[in-house]
Amino acid sequence: MLKVGLTGGIGAGKSEVSRLLAGYGAIVVDADRIAREVVEPGTPGLAAVVAAFGEEVLTPEGALDRPRLGSIVFADQDKLRTLNAIVHPLVGARSAELEAAAGPDAIVVHDVPLLTENGLAPLYDLVVVVDAAPSTQLARLTGPRAMAEDEARARMAAQATREQRLAVATLVIDNDGPLDALEPQVRKVWEELTARASGRAPGSATA
Repeated sequence: MLKVGLTGGIGAGKSEVSRLLAGYGAIVVDADRIAREVVEPGTPGLAAVVAAFGEEVLTPEGALDRPRLGSIVFADQDKLRTLNAIVHPLVGARSAELEAAAGPDAIVVHDVPLLTENGLAPLYDLVVVVDAAPSTQLARLTGPRAMAEDEARARMAAQATREQRLAVATLVIDNDGPLDALEPQVRKVWEELTARASGRAPGSATA
């Protein structure tokens, strides 16, 4: 099994890279999706979040009000750390289950937004970073995603810097340009991953 960490700042395009890799045959373990699952109604995770932040973070139907919770934690680093201390162990346990079920010959891509922030790079055989300039991230967040600029900046500020992410990268995918420039880079990275997984000497793929 080849264990790959995939990360990138918000708005960098990591989700699209993850989708492309899954199309090539990677087993993708999506930390964001799992993070939603572990706080669904009726879960111990949601109960712990409510205990920490109060019932104001619930919708009238009893589900987690993500925009409300986000506005609280991304404006306060202590509250963000509290939330992470609840959610991250649950995500880690579920991710380990999914990885174990993938099989010994699989290329398992762990899609982890906070890989750099949480010092997780050593857990993987290599790390792929989807890179974009902060100005590009901001434009995508306030444009296609229609996020308020102050919220977008707060979310970006809560993450690692571009330089910190690049420092842990084995391979870098430049997603500062148009979408049609992305797929060839991802394909090149996939070729590199399959070469490593099969024990062949890695090529010169740096994407």
